[in-house]
Amino acid sequence: MDAAALERDAVQFAQLAVQRDQGGRYREAVFYYKEAAQALIYAGMAGSSLENIQDKINEYLERVQALYSAVQSQNSDPLKSKQQLDLERAHFLVTQAFDEDDKGNAEEAIELYTEAVDLCLKTSNETSDQALQTKLKQLARQALDRAEALKDSMSNSSQKDKSTPVKSSQPVRTFFPLGPDFSLNDKPQMVRSVQASEPQGQRYTSEEIEVLRKTSKINGVEYVPFMSVDLRERFAFPMPFSDKYGKLPLSPKQKAMFSKWVRPDDLTNNPTMIYTVSSFSIKQTIVSDCSFVASLAISAAYERRYNKKLITSIIYPQNKKGEPEYNPCGKYMVKLHINGVPRKVIIDDQLPIDHNGELLCSYSNNKSELWVSLIEKAYMKVMGGYDFPGSNSNIDLHALTGWIPERIAMHSDNQTFNKESSFRMLYQRFHKGDVLITTATGVMSEEEGEKWGLVPTHAYAVLDIREHKGHRFIQLKNPWSHLRWKGRYSENDVRNWTPELQKFLNFDPRTAQKIDNGIFWIAWEDLCQYFDVIYLSWNPNLFRESTCIHRMTLRTIGNSSPWLSTRVMGKRFTTQVYSACKFTFSKIPTPYTLSKRVNGRWKGQSAGGCGNFRDSHKNNPIYQFQLEKTGPLLIELRGPRQYSVGFELVAVSVVGDPGSFGFQKKNSGDFRCGFCYLEVENVPAGVYNVIPSTFLPQQEGPFFLDFNSVTPIKATQLQ
Repeated sequence: MDAAALERDAVQFAQLAVQRDQGGRYREAVFYYKEAAQALIYAGMAGSSLENIQDKINEYLERVQALYSAVQSQNSDPLKSKQQLDLERAHFLVTQAFDEDDKGNAEEAIELYTEAVDLCLKTSNETSDQALQTKLKQLARQALDRAEALKDSMSNSSQKDKSTPVKSSQPVRTFFPLGPDFSLNDKPQMVRSVQASEPQGQRYTSEEIEVLRKTSKINGVEYVPFMSVDLRERFAFPMPFSDKYGKLPLSPKQKAMFSKWVRPDDLTNNPTMIYTVSSFSIKQTIVSDCSFVASLAISAAYERRYNKKLITSIIYPQNKKGEPEYNPCGKYMVKLHINGVPRKVIIDDQLPIDHNGELLCSYSNNKSELWVSLIEKAYMKVMGGYDFPGSNSNIDLHALTGWIPERIAMHSDNQTFNKESSFRMLYQRFHKGDVLITTATGVMSEEEGEKWGLVPTHAYAVLDIREHKGHRFIQLKNPWSHLRWKGRYSENDVRNWTPELQKFLNFDPRTAQKIDNGIFWIAWEDLCQYFDVIYLSWNPNLFRESTCIHRMTLRTIGNSSPWLSTRVMGKRFTTQVYSACKFTFSKIPTPYTLSKRVNGRWKGQSAGGCGNFRDSHKNNPIYQFQLEKTGPLLIELRGPRQYSVGFELVAVSVVGDPGSFGFQKKNSGDFRCGFCYLEVENVPAGVYNVIPSTFLPQQEGPFFLDFNSVTPIKATQLQ
């Protein structure tokens, strides 16, 4: 995002902050002052030429600090009555009916109009508030008139000859829109049918559909692939919507503090889906999903920086501008990428609170803003509830965005990690908008964590990457929204912060000392030392430009995947392969002539374990086969999943030149649970032995050994 756009954001947020401040709405004022300050910080980084920009940032943050006491003592306005909430639901029913009416879906529109009328009349009889009664009756009249007009139109149409062509000069449908006071005196507006710019979704083969039909159930709930028809999901109801699967299971920490489930209108008079998409307003509580909250934060930062709907596009219902909107009926749909495909997740808006009325889930610092809590709830539903064991940002970012995951290990065991080239790649790709980045700490003692201000095995969002005169910096956010780095370049570091560096990074240590928001700068070298891993998620558009994406639904061996949570595993899932160059992706062809499939059993003395057990390894079964001519070879070994299995391929004699032996011995690599294989492209004709084994001796169980080659194989068991 350029400096001018960020400056405009800052002005807009500052104006809203002052309005709320002067009106005594201090909570909202605090939120907007913070957003104005952050917009100016990024404007400065983008090269803004505004004078005294740091003074203005400090002014906003000082006002935030001054308002904190007022926010704590401020009494909330009385919440809306049941009848007022009924009016809001009736209004939403009518707006949804207008949408269906506009699209030509008369039957759906009539049903929604009728439900709105019934709700208005019922509520009108329950209240003595004359102004409220007037609005209810006006809304009911509008809905009833339009429903009757639609019924007459349908009746007339059914009486006409269906073969009569419709004239293109027919007048565009008209109806009265809802005015701000539901007045019947508004002039009718011309409403034209909108051509829906709806994504058509992915097209699946019959085999993929069969796989998806069997594997869409996760944690007892069916999550079907998201298709264009899901954009017609119904969200309006006379009564508040409740998820048919009930409340989400709570974690032990939540249970210890839990008071009750509430809806947004039980907490605030002005619930709103999104005030502004900001990574700074996201706050994690006691749900152990730090990697998810960090992923949510960087996705929001990306959307704000590049003005691309990365997060807000996945929440429904949406208005005609494609913006998610608050639903007083309490039903929402979130699109998440699970098991390789986008899927729809239906939730209600009930959230857990403690005895002090504080939310026991992640939320926005602006308590009236819902998007953080609702997206988290949708993801926790798929994962089986708020009792979430944690995951990593590769999994979470893919679920949120569908972007391609990559992991870079920085610990000392990774000999391939290069600090220089890794930083250069991260810096360039981040500023091009090609990647989303998080990082995570490894295992450390409590003393070490306390000393450095870090949380062990904890995810942090990467908000910015900067370089200044050979010094390299990463800006991180702790999802807790507090607890910051205490090492070099922390707010308490009086040695390394120079006025020039403070200006370049738009960081004032004195201001930061006043408010701990969990955001800090850390030197690249320190990050490499105290953090364990970097998670990248690549924008798929990088590959789409080269048309180098191929998708296939596969049935896997076993039931695990390195990219999926243990609670989201299935025996079948969709695989997408990406590459920077053109390639082909297809099922493995079967040019092999299957000559032998051997069944066997490891038992007693015949289960000698791997080569580490020299005395017993010789007791493993040996299969000998003969290749009549040179060609490719594929050997597969399957056994019980509870056993780690492997095998050796040993050359006994080779036909022709002894120099063409190629190899004396090959193995299937690391022992793996229940399955391993070895594929060799060019095996000389000759005689070979295969020695299968479990990792440990004396393990009992059946196994299957497949020999596949383009040339006939004669296999015999030697012992």
